[in-house]
Amino acid sequence: MKITEPARSPEQRKHDVLARLDGELDIWVATADADGLPCLVALWFVWDGEAVWVSTRVTNPTGRNLRDGGRTRLAFGDTQDVVLVDGDVETFTGPEVPAGAADAFVAKTGWDPRKDSASYAFFRVRPRAVQAWRGQHELSGRHLMREGAWVV
Repeated sequence: MKITEPARSPEQRKHDVLARLDGELDIWVATADADGLPCLVALWFVWDGEAVWVSTRVTNPTGRNLRDGGRTRLAFGDTQDVVLVDGDVETFTGPEVPAGAADAFVAKTGWDPRKDSASYAFFRVRPRAVQAWRGQHELSGRHLMREGAWVV
């Protein structure tokens, strides 16, 4: 990629990150098991303004890793517009998930995991760190959140 535009301000990067969290349908979810075996899958998600909510089966590697490890890294698919979100994970069964979160997930995706199978769970990912950049010229200032607080 040839750099043709100036670096965005931190405020613009935060705005762009929040727009992607509101507008995108899929997000990459990276986890690892207790032995360090990595797992990477794309899942539908919804952003509630404070956390990312995803759903998958607790019987598959991603679900087990989210539940047992309690941490994840999320990313969007565009390598020319990188967004990385490191977060802490909480697991909710279908009956335990807050109705507002589940309803927002259904409204965005058209799918209700609570009606699909009891093995589906919801996972709330609270961001601890957020980075965003579009090329080498934006590596400086890419840290937008640290320790769960926006730095911009």
